[in-house]
Amino acid sequence: MMNLSLIPSELRDIASKVDAGIRITDAEALRLYATKDLNALAIMATAVRERKNGNFATYIHNRYINYSNICILSCQFCAFAARKRDAHAFELSIDEIVVAVQDALRLGVTEVHMVGGLHPSLKKEWYLTLLQRLRALDPDLVIKAFTAIEIRHLAERVFKLPIADTLEILRDAGLGALTGGGAEIFDPAVRDEICRGKESAEEWIEVHRTWHLMGGRSTATMLYGHIETLGQRVDHLRQLRELQDDTAGFTGFVPFAFEPQTPVLAHIRRASAVEELRNLAVSRIYLDNFDHITAYWVSIGLPLAQLSLSYGVDDLHGTIIEEKIFHMAGATTPQQQSVETLENAIREAGREPMQRDSYYRHLGGARDHGKRIAAERELACA
Repeated sequence: MMNLSLIPSELRDIASKVDAGIRITDAEALRLYATKDLNALAIMATAVRERKNGNFATYIHNRYINYSNICILSCQFCAFAARKRDAHAFELSIDEIVVAVQDALRLGVTEVHMVGGLHPSLKKEWYLTLLQRLRALDPDLVIKAFTAIEIRHLAERVFKLPIADTLEILRDAGLGALTGGGAEIFDPAVRDEICRGKESAEEWIEVHRTWHLMGGRSTATMLYGHIETLGQRVDHLRQLRELQDDTAGFTGFVPFAFEPQTPVLAHIRRASAVEELRNLAVSRIYLDNFDHITAYWVSIGLPLAQLSLSYGVDDLHGTIIEEKIFHMAGATTPQQQSVETLENAIREAGREPMQRDSYYRHLGGARDHGKRIAAERELACA
């Protein structure tokens, strides 16, 4: 039970609902966003986290692959996308991707997380061959790939099939889970200003709903800290909560702050550490039908991610090994974290580390990681 005496009187009605497991309203979420009392948010968010996850904090041993940044879109906030002739454009071959995943499998990764731009000329056979070759490396490796806008691009321009048929073909070839990228903020006015031409909120939701109804699982995201209002953040969370009510297909929620490095939006001040913690805590309290809230250390840094374990977070994402999208936008965090580092961060926060799979299922926590850690060190020294 929550100690309500620690909650200021103006928030005690919300805290009582949270303590009783009663869903809060949009108006109450706005009150939580407006409060300056971070301790109260931490207490409420921790109560939800403990009820759902106990004292465990998880991570995944995974490998990021950005197969190409060549993209037909020009989203105003994006420093990742490129045209074919741009100096920073890149495109990996299937062989290069396979070798990278082979190396990662030596370290014991259980997931490859793979996204890219909306490539104008890659063919259906390229995507299917890539998935098939990756699956052939290890049948237990989960291939978590493609954002909703990539799926729409593949369905409409590459496969030229309905979304459900496209997803079925991709799943048969090896696709194990969808990523949550591209959600940004759902409000149409915001999308028109920061990612004009990208899919609408309804189109993003349609892809995930279709995948969920096929029995697939995905994560949900929110890109915040740019031009959106707090009301637009809550509206975004509401639409995610409603879809989760319908499908129960989201495994976790991964919010991350905007990196203000593109020329159009460079004037925006990056979200502060306080705002990061507030957003994570409110998300944990509001998204009562999501079992997991992930702190994306690539965006907020590992020290703040560690602190967020006291603000409702129960997952520190993964080892990553190589991340391009946020770093091309100006992120100065490391490119990867070791299993050892993530587990130490969790223990220092007073939580019990537990490795998870792509679906947030526990694989074992403080078991013997000696062989994997040794392999990590061997690769780092190579």
